[in-house]
Amino acid sequence: MIRKYAMTICAALFAFLGGLAVNHDAVTEAQGMNRVFELRTYTTNEGALQGLLDRFGGGETDLFEKHGMHGIGYWVPAESPLSENTLVYMLAHESRDAARASWRAFGADPDWASMRDASQVNGRLVSNVESMFLSPTDFSPVQ
Repeated sequence: MIRKYAMTICAALFAFLGGLAVNHDAVTEAQGMNRVFELRTYTTNEGALQGLLDRFGGGETDLFEKHGMHGIGYWVPAESPLSENTLVYMLAHESRDAARASWRAFGADPDWASMRDASQVNGRLVSNVESMFLSPTDFSPVQ
């Protein structure tokens, strides 16, 4: 009985420490960037959020990376009504100029055009896009 309890505690401890390591690596990577961050909010047309999530999860984020945009996180609001039609995500760029160049290259990428067109068979997914560039404060854990 004690051995089973000890093994459970060890497994929980390893899982906890593994989670800390993963989180630490993500924060360390973001801190080492010393970049500008872009917060983007997409509002979808009614019933189109899942299609947008499928597109992002189906390769759009890979295209961001291909064009020099580093994904920090992707979220759907936890509460209705925004949870039904909103995707919020953050990207890191080397600079504002790099962000502009990355978005131009992304927009001209034939893989993106193909992906966008395939996802919009039943109409446009996104009705509004908001973008805000952010600079970290001196006391921000992510620089």
